[in-house]
Amino acid sequence: MDTPEGFVAIVLAAGQGTRMKSARPKVLHEIAGRPLVHWAVEAALEAGVDRCVVVIGHGADAVEASLEERFGGRVTTAVQAEQRGTGHAVQQAMAALDDHAGPLLILYGDCPLVPSEQLRALMTATTREGAALGLVTAALDDPTGYGRILRDARGRVVAIREQKDCSRDERAIHEVNPGLYAVDAGFLREAIAALGDDNAQGEFYLTDVVAAAAKQGRVVDVPGDMRDLRGVNDRADLAECARVRRDRIVAALAAGGVGFRDPSTVWIDAECVVEADAFVDAGVQLRGRCVVRAGAHIDAGAVLTDTRVEANATVLPYTVTTDATLGAHATVGPFSHLRPGTVLGPGSKVGNFSETKKTRVGAGSKVNHLSYVGDGDIGEGVNIGAGTIFCNYDGFEKHTTVLEDGVFIGSDSQLVAPVRVGRGAYVASGTTVTRDVPPDALAIARTRQQNKEGFAARLRERLGARKSHAKAPSGRDPGEGAPR
Repeated sequence: MDTPEGFVAIVLAAGQGTRMKSARPKVLHEIAGRPLVHWAVEAALEAGVDRCVVVIGHGADAVEASLEERFGGRVTTAVQAEQRGTGHAVQQAMAALDDHAGPLLILYGDCPLVPSEQLRALMTATTREGAALGLVTAALDDPTGYGRILRDARGRVVAIREQKDCSRDERAIHEVNPGLYAVDAGFLREAIAALGDDNAQGEFYLTDVVAAAAKQGRVVDVPGDMRDLRGVNDRADLAECARVRRDRIVAALAAGGVGFRDPSTVWIDAECVVEADAFVDAGVQLRGRCVVRAGAHIDAGAVLTDTRVEANATVLPYTVTTDATLGAHATVGPFSHLRPGTVLGPGSKVGNFSETKKTRVGAGSKVNHLSYVGDGDIGEGVNIGAGTIFCNYDGFEKHTTVLEDGVFIGSDSQLVAPVRVGRGAYVASGTTVTRDVPPDALAIARTRQQNKEGFAARLRERLGARKSHAKAPSGRDPGEGAPR
């Protein structure tokens, strides 16, 4: 299908969304890592519009900042300071489009499932027919809340009636208006200037321009599916649309060669990249801008945010990572936590119940179970035994621990930063390292072991006697000492 040229999109996103019960503007609530309004703008841009004007109102500063960050100059805004209906909102947008004489695409900013193909079909049909206005219609078993499509005896669309203004017969109509329009800018300027607010809600309805277009000539209508066109009004709608978007993302990845054990339990944000031959197990969440390369395996229940997983790396069950990088063939988990700034080199390992933060782990190095390494620079071929802690914080500042290539750290050691352990050095188990260790040296800092023969038996006898004495009856009359 050819992409029509010269279109500018108007995205209506000024409403407060009171049914969301949230201080955040409705259009900034997220689905698959993107705000609702971003999905609408993306669909319009993918459909081929030259630029977008987003009408903002509630939380205008936050919405504008979000749009600027993602879309830059391709999106501008117009402010609807007073909420007086959809027609009034379009009036604000048209004030920002004095230089545009071509066709317009109008859609809502709280409809995150609209396919760009649907918008392109509407734009194409309206342009091909030379109509003043085109719109999408859809059928619903329960049309409650939607404007009804009114047709004449020849089946042509002649008007849209909002539900609060419908007669009893009109309420029985199941064909509804999802709110997608393609319209000539010149006609729209005249039509919205003539809008009135003599209706049940005392608002300026954009839908009234349909009747005006029908009087001037044919209105083009294009069929749509409400499963794609539904809007978000409350938290339940948000969750349902998120589920649909999740299914689409996972289905597209599976079609591209990504393996899934149970796709219905996996959540992957829209900005994530997962390559063919990667495998994603049940219950996994990939949030933000994750990248998972071919051959990587993300095991059950892992939650990764803004994380790079290179080729053939393995994330074992119930691992949590944020702003981290796993090198090729690296392994992490299970039950591990990689905090921001963690970089695992090729073939390295972070074991179960370990935590890392702002630490580079060199190729082939191992941070074994029950360890914490923070603000570390770990060379290649380093072994860190179980229970090791990098003591990186003095209450005021963070300090760095450096382990050069080939270092061996025995279990249950503490390294008090700033400190450096030289190449090939050993740190004995149970050592607290407070000074630099030279290359190939052995650091040992623990008290000398003493074995006291027979002490354990004598201790048990003494403690047992004390316990028995505590349980023995005192021989005192139960009433002795009681107040009289």
